[in-house]
Amino acid sequence: MPAPASSDGMDNRTQIRDFLATRRARISPDQAGLPAYGGNRRVPGLRREEVALLAGVSIDYYIRLERGNLSGVSDSVLEALARALHLDEAEREHLLHLARAAGTPSRQRRRPAPQPVRPPVQRILDAMTDVPAFVRNGRRDVLSANALGYALYSEVYADPARPANLARFVFLSPRARDFFPDWTGAASGLVANLRQEAGRNPYDKALTDLVGELSVQSPEFRTRWAAHNVGYHRTGLKAIHHPVVGDLELSFEAMDLPADPGLSLVVYGAEPGSATHDALKLLSSWAATNGLSTESRQTTR
Repeated sequence: MPAPASSDGMDNRTQIRDFLATRRARISPDQAGLPAYGGNRRVPGLRREEVALLAGVSIDYYIRLERGNLSGVSDSVLEALARALHLDEAEREHLLHLARAAGTPSRQRRRPAPQPVRPPVQRILDAMTDVPAFVRNGRRDVLSANALGYALYSEVYADPARPANLARFVFLSPRARDFFPDWTGAASGLVANLRQEAGRNPYDKALTDLVGELSVQSPEFRTRWAAHNVGYHRTGLKAIHHPVVGDLELSFEAMDLPADPGLSLVVYGAEPGSATHDALKLLSSWAATNGLSTESRQTTR
């Protein structure tokens, strides 16, 4: 099982230790451009001394880092570590977030107070009548949506708990595997997103509670959480099997809301003239018939 969160949030040292160890384990000496001395390596991937060599630091210093102590580490060392471990953009950002959290005194740690989606943002949502759109936070709570967005995620909203949460739906709802044809991809992507958010906001109690709940109730979540994979969810394609209109192939774009740190506007679309485009029109009629209101779908951060 994943390490428990500390009373003050995600345990930073444990996150750092496990993240660096899992990144090191996935890289072979050949991938790193190093000779593989001996055929009986006791550890998968690179040894600590090999990472230290590649990053240009002493073995003792790297051992200190992998034990979870990133406090005071310079940006140049973090960048060298990212190169040595072949970190991608999301992983590099995660490492920087972990280092920043390690250097933040506890008295400066703040948990953002919940607040509703602002009326101007809601008006923008409601003006989008031809495409599904919603506002989410880093925990994947769906905070508000337009009528078509609510209709698209009607299965998610079937659970009366609020705020509606995509990760809770994917891992705990028996309807999720029918709703997401590529359930494995959706599940892995969500956990990678939550890991990224845990590095960015390690003292978010609601996130800590969500991770704890899913870790206890879902072995599939536990396995993925322990892998320490991180990733973005900004653009791409999503397959959905909707119980009313059937199979949908949607593109999506997620855009940060600069005036509302931590919130993103997500908009789905379909190729004009496609079967999905026609299905969205049918879904819009279904939403109108069912009288979906702003008040029924809005909640707080």
